[in-house]
Parts: sequence; C-alpha cells; structure tokens
Amino acid sequence: MTERVAIVTGAAQGIGAAIAKELAADGVKVVVTDINIDGATKVAEEIGAVAKRLDVSDPEQANAVVAETVAELGRLDILVNNAGLVPYTPFDDLTIEQWRRTFSVNGEGLFNMTKAAVEAMKANEYGRIVNIASNTFVAGTPNCADYVATKGAVVGFTRAVAGEIGKYGITINAVAPGITASEGVFTTGHGEGFDYVVPMQAFNRRAVPADIAPAVAFLASEKAEWVTGQLLVVDGGHTRN
Repeated sequence: MTERVAIVTGAAQGIGAAIAKELAADGVKVVVTDINIDGATKVAEEIGAVAKRLDVSDPEQANAVVAETVAELGRLDILVNNAGLVPYTPFDDLTIEQWRRTFSVNGEGLFNMTKAAVEAMKANEYGRIVNIASNTFVAGTPNCADYVATKGAVVGFTRAVAGEIGKYGITINAVAPGITASEGVFTTGHGEGFDYVVPMQAFNRRAVPADIAPAVAFLASEKAEWVTGQLLVVDGGHTRN
C-alpha cells in the first residue's frame, strides 16, 4: 500500500481520524480533509499526512481537493466518504430546512466526492471507494429520520454505482458502524444510547473509532478486489443480518 494515495473526508476527529491513522499505518499517503481545518491539521501532523479544508457539500471544493491531490501526490487510489452530519431531532421537530441540510452533506457530499474521485481513478484503472453508512439504517433508530434516510441513500448509492464503475477497476463498498464513542456522538442525544445498545451487542463495551477503521482499511486494500457493492455492518453484533 506504500504507493497508494487516499482522501479521507470528515477526518478531523472520531471515526474519520481513526481511518486516516489506520491507512497511514499501512503505508498509504493520506490526505486528511474536513471543514474543521485545525482538527484536520492536527491529525495530519500526527501521521505525517497532508491536511485540506473541505466542505463536501460544495462540488467545486470536492473537485478542487481531488485535483490538488492528484497534482501534488501523482494519483488517487482510495476515497473514504466519512464526512457527515449526525443530528438528533424527533420527527415532530424536524424541519424541511434541517432535512435538506443533512442531505446536502450526507447525500450530495457523497455524490460530489465520488464523482470527482472516479474521474481521477479512471486514469489508473484502479480505485477503492469506501462509504460510511450506519447501522441505524438497519435498526430504524428513532429521533434521527433525516440521518437514517441519508444512510439508506448511502447504501443504495453504493449498490447502484458498483455496477457502473467496476469496468474501470474501481470497487465501492459501505461500512455501517454502530454507535461509537467519538467526539461527535457526545455532542448530540446519541450519546445517551450506549446504555440501551451495549446490552444488545455481542460484546459488553462501547465501540471506539479504532474498532471501525480496520474494516474500512480492508475494503480499501488490494486484497478486497473481488468485493464491491456490499454493506459491511461493524457494530459488535448489535444488529445481525
């Protein structure tokens, strides 16, 4: 993997930061991106990577970051679409403005980055795209209908696009974490869910970001060349499908 180049979005903290660190440990040249450039820079300095500010909901920024990565590092092999909003709002209080905002990042951001990355990967006839979904799509978790809907979109998008980009040597898969003890979770009502979820898992502890990163790293590796269009649930056995 030492010749591979990856972009990880939403990597200033939590699962995204853990993924960036996991890929860097495998020898991948990582571009750490986030709208929080200070956090992204801190992670990048820790692992000897490059940091770039990126709002994935802006297609011009998505195109620019991919173009800069190719210009500076020579290629793009791996894209991890991790950036996302994780709101916690009862349906009675959910507004169309919040719905659109969540989709602009979690849905349109996924499209913007994938579209730009596929064009760059075509040149090498090789690519790995890993999208971060959520087991809330499987569980139907309440109080976050907009979030769950976007993660269903991630799964559908992954399955549909796989059949169109395989001819370019590009795979695309999704990883669905369960509730994970990260900074973002504890800024919302989701942090209260551990007491409910942990007893239903096969393992009696909270998940941490480092539990999720290895699954992403596998799907981003050369060994996963015959895996595409799949959803891998990584939630400690909370949901079993």
